[in-house]
Amino acid sequence: MEGLKQKSADLVDHVEDMAGTFYKLTLLKAAQKATNVASSFVVILATTVFGLFALLFSGVALCLWLGDLVNSRAGGFLIGGGFFLLILCAIIALRKKIVFPYFRNLIIRKLYDKAD
Repeated sequence: MEGLKQKSADLVDHVEDMAGTFYKLTLLKAAQKATNVASSFVVILATTVFGLFALLFSGVALCLWLGDLVNSRAGGFLIGGGFFLLILCAIIALRKKIVFPYFRNLIIRKLYDKAD
């Protein structure tokens, strides 16, 4: 009878150890996913900032060049502004079919990315 009590006490200890280990593993996995999402956010933010600066400078250069072609700085900036307005309209028109699904899938992929 004493041996049965000892075995059941050992079994309870093992189950408690397993539950504690599972809890710690779950916390580590959650922390790793949060870290992956946060690091992806930082990279996307930095890429966006540098991309916007590149777009800004190339847009100004395009407008100045167009202004030289049409012999009017204002005309060059109007043509450049029209070009960017056309691109903005295309993005707005395609946002539900292309833009939103792309970013949604990117976020979901990062959340469920398996860390090997």
